[in-house]
Formats: sequence, structure tokens, C-alpha cells
Amino acid sequence: MGIEAITELIDALRGKNGCPWDRKQTPQTISVYLVEEIYELIDAIESEEHERVCEELGDVLFQLLFLINLFRDMGHFGLERVIDLIVEKMKRRHPHVFGKDEVNSAEIVQQQWHKIKIKEKQHLPVESVLESVPSNLPALMRAYRVSERAAKTGFDWNDVSGVLEKVEEELNELKAALNAHDPTPNDKALLALEFGDILFSLVNVARFVNIHPETALRGSTVKFEKRFKYLEKLVSNSGKDIESIPQHKLDDLWEEAKEKIG
Repeated sequence: MGIEAITELIDALRGKNGCPWDRKQTPQTISVYLVEEIYELIDAIESEEHERVCEELGDVLFQLLFLINLFRDMGHFGLERVIDLIVEKMKRRHPHVFGKDEVNSAEIVQQQWHKIKIKEKQHLPVESVLESVPSNLPALMRAYRVSERAAKTGFDWNDVSGVLEKVEEELNELKAALNAHDPTPNDKALLALEFGDILFSLVNVARFVNIHPETALRGSTVKFEKRFKYLEKLVSNSGKDIESIPQHKLDDLWEEAKEKIG
């Protein structure tokens, strides 16, 4: 079976004798499900369970084709137009493959991609290089993209040491905000901003060393989960509740979990 099998399925679901739920969907409602499916796919990829990845890819593909079906039915475009546009774009943005340009590193390819993208959008009214960053991205991913776009204009530190100094500066400002006694709502708002400044500075550290902060944080969160679940198992095997274990004992169990899980 090919793509046609999915498009025929969607046509049946949205047809006269199809599913009432599918028939009432809009691009706006389906986009929410697409976001959920993307995150489930990311989880599957990180689990390295290939059958699960295959299934989640199918879910994402279904949502994408469902969206195309909706726009086709509204008279805007169909699958062929989507395919034509992306093929044209990819060929245009890879002149070193489909043209006469020569490049010898991934970094140069990335720079070339950025220049081509800017040239493509020169006819559009753009007030800022940051306009291309979607506003609905998760905060950490959006911070990375915003800092990346700004850096491409030359507005950047010379090296990572400068960014680390900024992190220390922001950390000191957060400490000062935390030392405020009986914080007012305005103080709490300031505290939130100072905390956000630290996160944004750390995002720039990640960018300088070619680490994506979203991936790094997800990895650290998964590591914490594994260690904490192991700690919970140790406590459960002792016949006690975790709430009844003294902090110093929990610290010892945590060290054991770190040795076991890594």
C-alpha cells in the first residue's frame, strides 16, 4: 500500500457516510493533534524502539495528509502542490547538490541555506529577522531559534566564555532577587524574569557548543526519572513509604541509584 491508501481512507472518513467526528474537523483542530503526535514520535525515537517509531511515524503522516485533505476540500491546494513546492525548495536550497556550487563542510551548507532563505523572502515585508520564528514553539526551542537568528546578524558573543560570564551575571541577579524579604507580587514577577534570563543565557551556551537545549534537557529529565524510579523501588522493597524516609537516607539511596543507573 502507498500514500493513496491513506488518502482514500481519509476521503472515506470524511465522506457522506463517514465519521461525524472526522467530518467536523478543521485545520485548527487537527493542528493540535499534529503537535501531540510529533511529541509522541520524539518519545519513540528516543526510546529506540523501532516498531514504536514506525507506528508513530504513521500517526504523524496521517495527520499531515488529513490536513492536506482539509485544505484541498476548501479549494486551496492538494498533495501534488505540497510535493511540488517542497521538491522545488529543497533543490533550490541545495545548489551544491543540484547546481554548480561546491561546499566542503556542514557549517558552510548551513550558512548557504540561511542566505538562500533570506533571498527567497526578500519580496515579503519583514521588519525583523526574528519574524520567521514561530510564536507557538515551546519556550526552550523558541529561545534557541531566536538567539540563533539574532546571532546570524553578528549580534553575538565572541566565544563561549563571554556567554558563561553572562550566565554568572544573571545568576547573581537572581540571587539578589531571592534575598528580598517578604516578596510582593511585583518582586515575584521580577524573580520570574531573572530566572528566565538565566535560562536564555544557558540556551546561548548550548548554541555555542552545538547542543540543542531541548534535547539536552529531555535527556537529563529522562535520566532523573530513571534514577528516581530506581530509588522508589529501593524504598518499596524495604517495605516503607518514601515520605517516611529521612532526607539523609534518601540522599544515600540517591547515590546508589546514580551508581546503578549512571
